[in-house]
Amino acid sequence: MADEKSKASIREQINENLKRVYEQALQEEVPDRFKELLAQLKEKEGGK
Repeated sequence: MADEKSKASIREQINENLKRVYEQALQEEVPDRFKELLAQLKEKEGGK
């Protein structure tokens, strides 16, 4: 039973760390080069 609590604790720590990493990534600005490429794709698709 203590082993299950230990595993649950480890899973929770992993979840929290992953959330922190992805939250930071979501806050980053999209690089200008990617914005330019997306604009070019929209133009080719007729501005959809």
